[in-house]
Amino acid sequence: MIKNYLKIAWRNLMKNKIFSFINIFGLSVGLTCCMLITIYLYNELSYDSYHKNAERLYQLGTTFVTKGKEEPTANTPAPMAKAMQQEFPEIQQSTRLLSAFSDDKTLLQYKESGHDQKSFYETRGFLADSTFFRLFNYDFKEGNPTSSLTNPNSVVLSEEIAEKLFGSQPALNKIIRISSSTNGDYDFTVTGVFKPNTLPSHIDARFFMSLKGGEIENYLKERTDLASNNMFYTYFLLKPGSDAGRLESKFPAFIDKYAGKELKAMGFYKRQFLMPVKEIHLSSSVKSNVTPPGSKTYLYILASIAIFILLIACINFMNLSTARSSKRSAEVGVRKVLGAEKSSLIRQFLGESLMMSCIAFVLAIIMVKLFLPLFENISGKELSFSLVEHPIILTGFFVLAFITGLLAGSYPAFYLSSFKPVSVLKGRFSNSFAAVSLRKGLVVFQFVISVVLIVASVVINKQMHYMRSKDWGFTKEQQVIIPMRSATSKKIYASLKNEIGRNPHIQSVGASMYYPGIMNPSDMPLYKEGNSMNEAKRVFMNWIDDGFLQTLNMQPVAGRLFSKEFPSDTNFRMVLNEQAIRQLGFASAEKSIGKYAVIDWQGQTYKWEIIGVVKDFHFQDLHVPIEPYGFQLNNVPQYNYVIAHADAGDLNSILKSIEACWQKLNPNEPFEYSFLDREFQKNFSTENRLSSIVGYFTLIAILISCLGLFGLAAFSAEQRTKEIGVRKVLGASVAGIVSLLSKDFLKLVTISILIAVPVSWYIMSHWLQDFAYRVNIGWMVFAVTAVIALSVAFLTIGLQAFKAAIANPVKSLRTE
Repeated sequence: MIKNYLKIAWRNLMKNKIFSFINIFGLSVGLTCCMLITIYLYNELSYDSYHKNAERLYQLGTTFVTKGKEEPTANTPAPMAKAMQQEFPEIQQSTRLLSAFSDDKTLLQYKESGHDQKSFYETRGFLADSTFFRLFNYDFKEGNPTSSLTNPNSVVLSEEIAEKLFGSQPALNKIIRISSSTNGDYDFTVTGVFKPNTLPSHIDARFFMSLKGGEIENYLKERTDLASNNMFYTYFLLKPGSDAGRLESKFPAFIDKYAGKELKAMGFYKRQFLMPVKEIHLSSSVKSNVTPPGSKTYLYILASIAIFILLIACINFMNLSTARSSKRSAEVGVRKVLGAEKSSLIRQFLGESLMMSCIAFVLAIIMVKLFLPLFENISGKELSFSLVEHPIILTGFFVLAFITGLLAGSYPAFYLSSFKPVSVLKGRFSNSFAAVSLRKGLVVFQFVISVVLIVASVVINKQMHYMRSKDWGFTKEQQVIIPMRSATSKKIYASLKNEIGRNPHIQSVGASMYYPGIMNPSDMPLYKEGNSMNEAKRVFMNWIDDGFLQTLNMQPVAGRLFSKEFPSDTNFRMVLNEQAIRQLGFASAEKSIGKYAVIDWQGQTYKWEIIGVVKDFHFQDLHVPIEPYGFQLNNVPQYNYVIAHADAGDLNSILKSIEACWQKLNPNEPFEYSFLDREFQKNFSTENRLSSIVGYFTLIAILISCLGLFGLAAFSAEQRTKEIGVRKVLGASVAGIVSLLSKDFLKLVTISILIAVPVSWYIMSHWLQDFAYRVNIGWMVFAVTAVIALSVAFLTIGLQAFKAAIANPVKSLRTE
């Protein structure tokens, strides 16, 4: 019996190849997209879940309170970890982590006897306490994690870095040179090598240096208060059974006791809070952390896309299955006359539908395997997919495919099998009004989703174009950035600047501690002379040479910039941006020149004369508004970067010239460079990925919707074959018939657009709120979307309509 069911089901699939293909392919594509996005969501939701004591691990955060304004951050002062561990018995262990914040890349060198020196730059370096690997679990290939950072000048490397330095040789106890603008220029002993984790972590480190034995240790000896120097990430392992909320309630008294006096003198207050380590990646309260946090909004968007695409695919599957059911009414009648029971007919129809959905599921698994590398490239994530790793996901989607097949087959199974054979065989069967209305409603729903996705794609691309083309307040094109990490490279700064400047294709050369687009951890609470620290504003600070502002073409709006003509500017002189002038309370940029910006620090008052004001510029991305920023002329020429502004000529020859200058002055270190515009664009990597993902899946959603529309249009044309033949005999034109067959479907698409416009406007307006600088959603966006949707729908329907319209009416009228 089962064999017979399968044979009939297979014959029906082969008999209706086009409809079978549309059904199976559409559902498999929908399942594939949904699986890929689900794997991505699973990855995002599994951050730091692999740590042994993940449920008891917390990060200590700080909320800065200034005149009622609250700013939550993930940073704390260095002494806070030890002080709280001593104060609160609930804390079993603490550790601190510090990013190499002054390095966008760090120089690593290794010299083996009798071999050339290996020298290269690495990213994502951190400094950590000796207790770090007692709280966080890493799979060590070499070394002991609990003691690996105990000794000064110890370093733990990732497996990849160890292979680059030592090849297949053991790395343990090898001596390497690490040159960092954050921690200085020191030799380190390799005490551990760890393998990459299969699950993600918010600490995306490639190597860890010990906090002991470098410049940071010397720096911390002078900073013992709990109010300033908030640049560490502090973590606690709570004792079993401890209540994090109750512990958190004790923090205000602790701050008042140990930091209240200093905070009052500095003009602000702060509150400490605990954040579960497993929730850090998707925390919406803290804007920046060890690595940039993920976005719950983006996850909601992607989850919605996955659900929508799967809904479209399932709707197609059910629509076409129910539409085709009427073609089999005669078969039902004959089988019932020959003695088929209702239950056997139900099993037959359900079996055919389930067979198609199972085939679609198998194809979806194959396509996920094929397209996962492409999706990894688009999403910027390392993802994996297997039965072992994702049994719940696979089981869930199999159940989903099974339910879809069950629902799609339920209409023909229960509806057709209930008819009397006499009525069916006399040709009195037709689709009910309810069935037709349901199909129309599902088509409308499909295109509502498609139009919403089109609007989302258009708005996201419009915002990305706006961010790329916006005036940033400085010249970012043709700016070559050269990192200087070692003591040697910092010493050659003056000579390197002169050598590079001799090239006629180099317009100007400057140097700085930081450049726009990367993290700037330096800030000062400044106030206008005549006020007090209670009126102080946070001003980001950069130390530069006399050519930096000119190299970036930052425009002065009042006063002057630093220059060689005024070497005494190293003596407490400052250039501020317009936002700093406004927030400090000066009447205008012109009236601030010659006035003083003041800070009270550790019982002393320091004053800087304002000599110039530059036009506001974006040193961060467009998610945040422009903040106060200041520049000082560095009286100790220890810069982290040299920036050269090149002509728009042969960039390769210019780079070779700069490299020759570098090798002449510093032959033992590799020449490394990057471009300012490309570095700045990294701040928009999340939005770029979202734009790509939404764009690709919008095309897929439209494709699936059009497949369904194509199938329904073909079915409609097939049902009206004789009507079309009669109309042609009576003189109807091809255009008239195409219009007749198309207008009903185009009405449904038009209704979809009218419903989708307000929905998409609401969703995308909410998304744009994350940007301090954003585009407006004008009527043109919806007009373009409507044209796209109607055009695609008309082409899809029109192909079938045209094919039916040009058919020979004689053959049509012969058809019974």
